[in-house]
Amino acid sequence: MEMEVPPSVMFALPDVTGVRTMLANACLIGERGTSNWVLVDAGVKLFGRRIVEAAEELYHGPPRAILLTHGHFDHVGSLKELAEGWDVPVYAHELELPFLTGREDYLPPDPSVGGGLMASLSFLYPNRGIDLGDRVKALPPDGRVPELPDWQWVHTPGHTDGHVAYFREGDRALVAGDAFLTVKQESALAVITQEKVIHGPPMYFTTNWERARESVLRLRDLRPEVAVTGHGVPMFGRELQSGLDLLAANFDEMAVPEQGRYVPSR
Repeated sequence: MEMEVPPSVMFALPDVTGVRTMLANACLIGERGTSNWVLVDAGVKLFGRRIVEAAEELYHGPPRAILLTHGHFDHVGSLKELAEGWDVPVYAHELELPFLTGREDYLPPDPSVGGGLMASLSFLYPNRGIDLGDRVKALPPDGRVPELPDWQWVHTPGHTDGHVAYFREGDRALVAGDAFLTVKQESALAVITQEKVIHGPPMYFTTNWERARESVLRLRDLRPEVAVTGHGVPMFGRELQSGLDLLAANFDEMAVPEQGRYVPSR
Protein backbone atom coordinates (compact mmCIF):
# COMPACT_ATOMS: atom_id res chain seq x y z
CA MET A 1 0.00 0.00 0.00
CA GLU A 2 1.40 3.37 -1.04
CA MET A 3 2.03 6.03 1.54
CA GLU A 4 -0.18 9.09 1.46
CA VAL A 5 2.47 11.77 1.50
CA PRO A 6 1.52 14.92 3.43
CA PRO A 7 3.20 18.22 2.44
CA SER A 8 5.37 18.00 5.55
CA VAL A 9 7.19 14.91 4.22
CA MET A 10 10.03 15.63 1.79
CA PHE A 11 11.78 12.76 -0.02
CA ALA A 12 15.40 13.71 -0.72
CA LEU A 13 16.69 10.21 -1.52
CA PRO A 14 15.14 6.74 -1.26
CA ASP A 15 16.64 6.43 2.22
CA VAL A 16 16.71 10.09 3.31
CA THR A 17 13.43 11.82 4.18
CA GLY A 18 12.80 15.23 5.70
CA VAL A 19 9.81 15.95 7.93
CA ARG A 20 8.83 19.57 8.51
CA THR A 21 7.72 20.38 12.07
CA MET A 22 6.38 23.91 11.69
CA LEU A 23 9.68 25.83 12.10
CA ALA A 24 12.32 23.15 11.57
CA ASN A 25 12.97 19.83 9.86
CA ALA A 26 13.69 16.40 11.25
CA CYS A 27 15.36 13.82 9.00
CA LEU A 28 14.82 10.07 8.79
CA ILE A 29 17.67 8.00 7.36
CA GLY A 30 17.45 4.31 6.49
CA GLU A 31 16.14 1.86 3.92
CA ARG A 32 12.37 2.08 3.82
CA GLY A 33 10.42 -0.95 4.98
CA THR A 34 13.13 -2.04 7.42
CA SER A 35 13.84 -1.52 11.11
CA ASN A 36 17.33 -0.18 10.38
CA TRP A 37 16.99 3.59 10.54
CA VAL A 38 17.87 6.65 12.61
CA LEU A 39 16.28 10.01 13.28
CA VAL A 40 18.29 13.22 12.95
CA ASP A 41 16.90 16.06 15.09
CA ALA A 42 13.46 16.14 16.65
CA GLY A 43 11.78 19.35 15.54
CA VAL A 44 9.72 21.68 17.65
CA LYS A 45 7.61 20.87 20.68
CA LEU A 46 4.20 19.25 20.11
CA PHE A 47 5.19 17.91 16.68
CA GLY A 48 6.52 14.55 17.83
CA ARG A 49 3.39 12.80 16.54
CA ARG A 50 4.10 14.05 13.02
CA ILE A 51 7.55 12.44 13.15
CA VAL A 52 6.13 9.20 14.57
CA GLU A 53 3.46 8.99 11.86
CA ALA A 54 6.05 9.43 9.11
CA ALA A 55 8.25 6.80 10.73
CA GLU A 56 5.37 4.33 11.00
CA GLU A 57 4.66 4.73 7.28
CA LEU A 58 8.28 4.29 6.25
CA TYR A 59 9.78 1.84 8.76
CA HIS A 60 9.12 -1.12 11.02
CA GLY A 61 9.73 -0.29 14.66
CA PRO A 62 11.63 2.48 16.43
CA PRO A 63 14.92 3.98 15.22
CA ARG A 64 18.24 2.56 16.32
CA ALA A 65 19.23 5.99 17.65
CA ILE A 66 18.51 9.71 17.49
CA LEU A 67 21.31 11.93 16.21
CA LEU A 68 21.45 15.67 16.74
CA THR A 69 22.98 18.42 14.66
CA HIS A 70 22.69 20.68 17.72
CA GLY A 71 20.42 21.32 20.67
CA HIS A 72 18.47 24.51 19.95
CA PHE A 73 14.81 24.43 20.94
CA ASP A 74 13.51 23.88 17.40
CA HIS A 75 15.68 20.79 16.95
CA VAL A 76 15.02 19.11 20.32
CA GLY A 77 11.45 20.18 21.05
CA SER A 78 10.03 16.65 20.79
CA LEU A 79 13.28 14.89 21.68
CA LYS A 80 12.59 13.75 25.22
CA GLU A 81 9.20 12.24 24.42
CA LEU A 82 10.53 10.46 21.34
CA ALA A 83 13.72 9.16 22.98
CA GLU A 84 11.83 7.93 26.04
CA GLY A 85 8.92 6.49 24.06
CA TRP A 86 11.22 4.61 21.71
CA ASP A 87 13.81 3.93 24.46
CA VAL A 88 16.77 4.78 22.23
CA PRO A 89 20.09 6.58 22.80
CA VAL A 90 20.76 10.13 21.64
CA TYR A 91 24.08 11.25 20.16
CA ALA A 92 25.51 14.75 19.81
CA HIS A 93 28.89 16.46 19.68
CA GLU A 94 30.59 16.56 23.05
CA LEU A 95 30.39 20.38 23.09
CA GLU A 96 26.59 20.14 22.96
CA LEU A 97 26.32 17.83 25.97
CA PRO A 98 26.18 20.59 28.63
CA PHE A 99 23.02 21.92 26.92
CA LEU A 100 21.50 18.43 26.74
CA THR A 101 22.16 17.45 30.35
CA GLY A 102 20.77 20.53 32.05
CA ARG A 103 24.16 22.01 32.96
CA GLU A 104 24.13 25.07 30.68
CA ASP A 105 21.81 27.27 28.65
CA TYR A 106 22.52 28.66 25.21
CA LEU A 107 23.29 32.32 24.71
CA PRO A 108 20.03 34.23 24.15
CA PRO A 109 18.76 34.92 20.63
CA ASP A 110 19.35 38.36 19.15
CA PRO A 111 16.25 40.10 17.72
CA SER A 112 18.32 43.14 16.74
CA VAL A 113 19.81 41.42 13.68
CA GLY A 114 16.82 42.38 11.51
CA GLY A 115 15.80 40.54 8.38
CA GLY A 116 12.13 39.94 9.10
CA LEU A 117 9.43 38.99 11.57
CA MET A 118 10.98 35.66 12.61
CA ALA A 119 14.09 37.51 13.73
CA SER A 120 12.11 40.27 15.45
CA LEU A 121 10.18 37.68 17.47
CA SER A 122 13.26 35.68 18.40
CA PHE A 123 13.31 37.16 21.91
CA LEU A 124 10.44 34.72 22.52
CA TYR A 125 12.43 31.65 21.49
CA PRO A 126 13.67 29.47 24.35
CA ASN A 127 17.41 29.21 24.97
CA ARG A 128 17.21 26.90 27.99
CA GLY A 129 19.03 23.60 27.88
CA ILE A 130 17.22 20.30 28.41
CA ASP A 131 18.20 17.36 30.61
CA LEU A 132 18.39 13.96 28.92
CA GLY A 133 20.51 12.49 31.72
CA ASP A 134 22.66 9.54 30.71
CA ARG A 135 20.54 8.84 27.63
CA VAL A 136 22.65 11.30 25.62
CA LYS A 137 26.16 10.32 24.56
CA ALA A 138 29.00 12.01 22.69
CA LEU A 139 29.53 11.16 19.04
CA PRO A 140 32.69 9.06 18.51
CA PRO A 141 35.70 11.38 18.13
CA ASP A 142 36.86 9.69 14.91
CA GLY A 143 33.89 10.91 12.83
CA ARG A 144 31.99 7.63 12.80
CA VAL A 145 28.20 7.86 13.09
CA PRO A 146 26.49 5.31 15.35
CA GLU A 147 24.15 3.00 13.38
CA LEU A 148 25.13 4.65 10.06
CA PRO A 149 28.40 3.03 8.94
CA ASP A 150 28.39 4.76 5.53
CA TRP A 151 28.11 8.24 7.05
CA GLN A 152 30.50 10.54 8.89
CA TRP A 153 29.87 13.52 11.09
CA VAL A 154 31.52 16.84 10.28
CA HIS A 155 32.09 19.47 12.96
CA THR A 156 30.46 22.69 11.69
CA PRO A 157 30.58 25.20 14.58
CA GLY A 158 29.40 28.78 14.46
CA HIS A 159 25.66 28.47 14.86
CA THR A 160 26.54 26.60 18.07
CA ASP A 161 29.95 25.45 19.26
CA GLY A 162 29.04 21.78 18.90
CA HIS A 163 27.02 21.93 15.69
CA VAL A 164 27.62 19.00 13.32
CA ALA A 165 26.48 17.95 9.86
CA TYR A 166 26.22 14.37 8.57
CA PHE A 167 27.73 13.36 5.23
CA ARG A 168 27.74 10.19 3.10
CA GLU A 169 30.63 10.22 0.66
CA GLY A 170 29.23 7.49 -1.59
CA ASP A 171 26.47 9.71 -3.02
CA ARG A 172 27.54 12.98 -1.39
CA ALA A 173 24.35 13.25 0.65
CA LEU A 174 24.40 15.91 3.36
CA VAL A 175 22.23 16.59 6.39
CA ALA A 176 23.40 20.11 7.17
CA GLY A 177 21.37 21.16 10.20
CA ASP A 178 21.61 24.94 10.52
CA ALA A 179 25.15 25.35 9.16
CA PHE A 180 23.40 26.73 6.07
CA LEU A 181 19.74 26.80 5.07
CA THR A 182 17.61 26.60 1.94
CA VAL A 183 15.23 29.33 3.11
CA LYS A 184 15.64 32.81 4.57
CA GLN A 185 14.63 31.83 8.09
CA GLU A 186 14.46 35.40 9.40
CA SER A 187 11.45 36.17 7.16
CA ALA A 188 8.01 34.86 8.13
CA LEU A 189 6.84 35.12 4.51
CA ALA A 190 9.78 33.05 3.27
CA VAL A 191 9.13 30.46 5.98
CA ILE A 192 5.44 30.23 5.06
CA THR A 193 6.07 29.96 1.32
CA GLN A 194 9.30 27.93 1.69
CA GLU A 195 10.87 30.03 -1.04
CA LYS A 196 14.03 28.14 -1.98
CA VAL A 197 17.40 29.92 -1.66
CA ILE A 198 20.78 29.03 -0.19
CA HIS A 199 21.12 31.13 2.95
CA GLY A 200 23.42 31.35 5.93
CA PRO A 201 22.55 30.03 9.39
CA PRO A 202 19.69 31.70 11.30
CA MET A 203 21.05 35.16 12.12
CA TYR A 204 19.22 35.52 15.42
CA PHE A 205 20.75 32.37 16.98
CA THR A 206 24.26 32.31 15.46
CA THR A 207 26.90 33.38 17.95
CA ASN A 208 30.24 32.96 16.15
CA TRP A 209 30.23 34.27 12.60
CA GLU A 210 33.88 33.55 11.81
CA ARG A 211 33.43 29.89 12.63
CA ALA A 212 30.09 29.84 10.78
CA ARG A 213 31.94 31.07 7.66
CA GLU A 214 34.57 28.34 8.05
CA SER A 215 31.82 25.73 8.37
CA VAL A 216 30.14 26.85 5.14
CA LEU A 217 33.50 26.60 3.37
CA ARG A 218 34.01 23.09 4.78
CA LEU A 219 30.60 21.93 3.55
CA ARG A 220 31.03 23.67 0.18
CA ASP A 221 34.26 21.74 -0.32
CA LEU A 222 32.42 18.43 0.14
CA ARG A 223 30.52 19.20 -3.13
CA PRO A 224 27.24 17.69 -1.88
CA GLU A 225 24.79 16.38 -4.47
CA VAL A 226 21.79 16.58 -2.15
CA ALA A 227 21.25 18.46 1.10
CA VAL A 228 18.54 18.35 3.74
CA THR A 229 18.84 21.41 5.96
CA GLY A 230 17.33 22.31 9.32
CA HIS A 231 14.99 24.79 7.65
CA GLY A 232 13.76 24.82 4.07
CA VAL A 233 13.38 22.17 1.38
CA PRO A 234 15.93 19.67 0.03
CA MET A 235 18.21 20.95 -2.73
CA PHE A 236 20.14 19.02 -5.36
CA GLY A 237 23.03 19.01 -7.78
CA ARG A 238 24.13 22.13 -9.63
CA GLU A 239 21.58 24.37 -7.91
CA LEU A 240 22.90 23.31 -4.51
CA GLN A 241 26.58 23.53 -5.41
CA SER A 242 26.35 26.88 -7.19
CA GLY A 243 24.35 28.27 -4.27
CA LEU A 244 27.02 27.12 -1.81
CA ASP A 245 29.75 28.56 -4.03
CA LEU A 246 27.96 31.91 -4.01
CA LEU A 247 27.38 31.85 -0.25
CA ALA A 248 30.98 30.88 0.48
CA ALA A 249 32.35 33.65 -1.77
CA ASN A 250 30.04 36.32 -0.35
CA PHE A 251 29.44 35.13 3.19
CA ASP A 252 29.78 38.52 4.90
CA GLU A 253 27.31 40.18 2.53
CA MET A 254 24.83 37.29 2.28
CA ALA A 255 24.88 35.78 5.77
CA VAL A 256 26.28 38.10 8.44
CA PRO A 257 23.82 40.74 9.72
CA GLU A 258 24.83 44.38 9.65
CA GLN A 259 24.34 44.68 13.41
CA GLY A 260 23.80 42.47 16.42
CA ARG A 261 25.26 41.48 19.77
CA TYR A 262 27.25 38.60 18.24
CA VAL A 263 28.38 40.44 15.10
CA PRO A 264 32.05 41.48 15.03
CA SER A 265 32.89 45.09 14.26
CA ARG A 266 33.55 45.70 10.58
